[in-house]
Amino acid sequence: MSTKYVVNNSTVETVLSWVNAGEIAIPEIQRPFVWNASKVRDLMDSLYQGFPVGYLITWKNPDTNLKDGTTSHGKKILIDGQQRITALTASLLGHQVVGTDFKKKRIQIAFHPLDERFEVSNSAIRKNPVWIPDISLFFQPNFQFFDFVRGYSQQNPDVDVNKIGNVIDRLTKIRYSSLGIIELSHELDIETVTEIFIRINSQGVVLSQADFVMSKIAVNEEYNGIHIRKMIDYFCHLATHPADYDSIVQNDREFAETDYFQKLKWIKNHTESLYKPEYNDLLRVAFTFKFLRGKLSNLVSLLSGRDFETREYKEDIAEASFKRLEEGVLAFVTETNFKRYLMIVKSTGIIHKSLIRSQNVLNFGYILYLLLRQKNIENAEIESIVRRWIVLSILTGRYSGSAESMFEFDIRRFDQAQDPKQFVKHTEEGELSEAFWSNILVSRLNTSVSSSPFFQLYLMAQIKNNDRAFLSKAIEVRHLIEERGDIHHIFPKKYLQKNGFTNRSQYNQVANYVYIQQEINIAIRDKAPEVYMKEIEEQCCTKNTNYGGIIDENELLANLKSNCVPLSLFHMNANQYEEFLEERRILMSKKIQEYYEQL
Repeated sequence: MSTKYVVNNSTVETVLSWVNAGEIAIPEIQRPFVWNASKVRDLMDSLYQGFPVGYLITWKNPDTNLKDGTTSHGKKILIDGQQRITALTASLLGHQVVGTDFKKKRIQIAFHPLDERFEVSNSAIRKNPVWIPDISLFFQPNFQFFDFVRGYSQQNPDVDVNKIGNVIDRLTKIRYSSLGIIELSHELDIETVTEIFIRINSQGVVLSQADFVMSKIAVNEEYNGIHIRKMIDYFCHLATHPADYDSIVQNDREFAETDYFQKLKWIKNHTESLYKPEYNDLLRVAFTFKFLRGKLSNLVSLLSGRDFETREYKEDIAEASFKRLEEGVLAFVTETNFKRYLMIVKSTGIIHKSLIRSQNVLNFGYILYLLLRQKNIENAEIESIVRRWIVLSILTGRYSGSAESMFEFDIRRFDQAQDPKQFVKHTEEGELSEAFWSNILVSRLNTSVSSSPFFQLYLMAQIKNNDRAFLSKAIEVRHLIEERGDIHHIFPKKYLQKNGFTNRSQYNQVANYVYIQQEINIAIRDKAPEVYMKEIEEQCCTKNTNYGGIIDENELLANLKSNCVPLSLFHMNANQYEEFLEERRILMSKKIQEYYEQL
């Protein structure tokens, strides 16, 4: 049985020298440092006390065959221990770290030699001569031990010089503290490496396949890996934290002047919150689009130069893979692509992030959009195909759970299809039968979960049709959703509770929900439908408005129809509540079907 790992011991000084020499690649070194200063202090104290500080875990890149027949030896990627290594370089070597706001800062750890105590440096400590405000001075190449002890004794004449000398000597010997290193074999696949990480890590930190890919990209210097990594990181960060733009520019001036940064910086002014991709989303879209594959573990292998047929690692495959990935990332961050895709998404009726909970659906929709554009299909046809596929995916739960295999299946079928519309049609025939619309969808609307994708589809249909809110003359469902209005009950909740429907799963059925103006809902209070509907009917005769502004009977009937409210509501009370729910679910299902067929 082949060895999956080896365990070695090294010293703090040696590991830091490896980092400086580039022998161990730390992929997270340019990303925000998430430890607070007190954790850095505790790490220093543990080293000083001789306590164990955990293992570092490295994963050796496979050796690759170069075109000239020679072999390139792979680097070791640090997959667990980035924060500890960064803390060591910050506290002992005086390196700056990048904060969560992408601003560089120093973390200074102070030391009290009389108490042998560490603390995060502050202004009070810096004014107190007993404290040593920054221990990094002990690890500078020009540090003079005897000069320091003499100077400290002059500032603190009451201290025991010999004791101070012994304490400082012990402190400087932190550099010789032992660090355990687990080196995983390059022959292990990504799933195995992930499992090892999770089992070893006592804090149960979830390490995703995207994390491995990002590590793989970041440590590559030959094929633009650093720039690809920064494009992904900065685009996703600015999409959610545009105020950090100036900090990024100041912190990374060299990259800010590249064409890559110029192509992504538009996102800082983009205020649409509908699709906020994280790095794993961007990676998945770029990868599946350019490689027609779904499993990110395959991307790690390809970036390593893996030849899946010969099982060898070849440098030309690694080079080509980095180039294709870069093309995919650039396509993702291109302003025209991103905005046009969002325009298509919104044209389905998805105008707010609350209407779609599946990031996988949005991700695949973007993959499909980019592929169809690459195939030079006409814009109008692209819009129609992408719209229908997004809604079909929601209707069928196509990408729920782990979606990698389905991503790969679908994108390959779209790529191979001479007419992508035919693949859509073929899928519709198999999954959206008449039985689906008349039975399956109706049953799925039997839920009290307001975030149900099927209820959201109903709302999308209302938005697409510009439907008015329940009993509203002018206010549309779209307006209430955009203004974060509330959904309310057609059969009022208190009315149902008074009449025996005390379970939330009963009175909170989505078929009992409508978007309604607050003032109309207040007017309804806890009345039975047969009561308030009679008053609304009278309102159309007297023209005295108590429930919204509708004063025409035909307009009232049209409003009820657009909200899928059966006309039987005029004569309903709690005794007919279950009957009402059944009727409305059928109407809602029909509305969703009509909406889908018009996309």
